[in-house]
Amino acid sequence: MTVDSAADTDPESVLRADPVMARVVERRDPHQIDPNVDEFERLCVSIVNQQLSTASATAVRERMFEVLEGTVTPDTVLAADRDDLLEAGLSRSKVDYVRNVARAFLERDLTRDGLADRTNDEVIDELTRIKGVGEWTANMYLVFVLQRPDVLPLGDLAVRRGIEQLYNDGEELTRAEMRETAEPWRPYRSLATRYIWAEYEA
Repeated sequence: MTVDSAADTDPESVLRADPVMARVVERRDPHQIDPNVDEFERLCVSIVNQQLSTASATAVRERMFEVLEGTVTPDTVLAADRDDLLEAGLSRSKVDYVRNVARAFLERDLTRDGLADRTNDEVIDELTRIKGVGEWTANMYLVFVLQRPDVLPLGDLAVRRGIEQLYNDGEELTRAEMRETAEPWRPYRSLATRYIWAEYEA
């Protein structure tokens, strides 16, 4: 499929060509994306979410926002008292990580406009230069902030478990097998991922 033909194709029609995904599309709405989410705030949220359950991450995020008085910017993060951030539930390493992200945003243009001409791999390379931002966090940024259409974040446990449940009766698959399973979803693997999240969380 060429870029031009992909642009003229309904993404859900592409996904429905896969019979398993077609059933998911019929019964679920995709995991929602806020098109206006603030870039810096979303990257901080991804760091908070690392290795936490949804409920725990939500609680920590809300307390962190209270510490920052609802204004999540590089300046407010760097100005916040470290002990207050720790008391909000961030680990010592995550306090360092969100501060690293704050400094990076002040030094480089990591906004949608600043990264618009970068490929997905280039964005991942740029973001993972920041200590505390790994490939999973960078992929979440590609999906939720930059809204790149063809991202398959196999570093996400829910995505892997969701694919295994849908395509292999819950039995383990290798990442190579998952990538092969996802080939029919190109160039809309991000949308497929959002359906998998919705199915897994249902």
